[in-house]
Amino acid sequence: MIPVMILGICLFGYLRGIRVYETFVEGAKEGLMAAARIAPYLIAMFVAIGMFRSSGALPFIAKLLAPIVSLLGMPPELLPLMIIRPLSATGSLGALVDIFKTHGPDSPIGMMASMIQSSCETTFYVVTIYFGAVGIKKVRHTLALGIMADILAIIGSVLIYNHLRAW
Repeated sequence: MIPVMILGICLFGYLRGIRVYETFVEGAKEGLMAAARIAPYLIAMFVAIGMFRSSGALPFIAKLLAPIVSLLGMPPELLPLMIIRPLSATGSLGALVDIFKTHGPDSPIGMMASMIQSSCETTFYVVTIYFGAVGIKKVRHTLALGIMADILAIIGSVLIYNHLRAW
């Protein structure tokens, strides 16, 4: 299907009088320039995430927040996933796999973790890459709203799971 689509696009462009190969090369140049423009933001974010994970801050924060989330009916085992999900998709996938290995994917904690993984966004990654790509330096309210959306998605995931389980 994809080769047919590519041929169709090239044929459509040719029939409209567009110089297809030259246009493709210009687009590739713009793509490389965009990649070079966002590379410093990517490197800075990966270094910050690496420092956060290596410093031992994640288990420390998880231990601090465990009594609070327990009061809200959330398993404290989900805290590493909740903390790392807004930072990194790969890191949160690692946390999800750890939860699956420990508790099983069909366990209540595994199902809640799946819902959290699928309903939250990698907010810091998105803000870094997309805002960096277009040169926006002041994120204004975007970061606060993204984090708030992640928190609501986590709370919603746990509430929906608990409601469905009781039903």
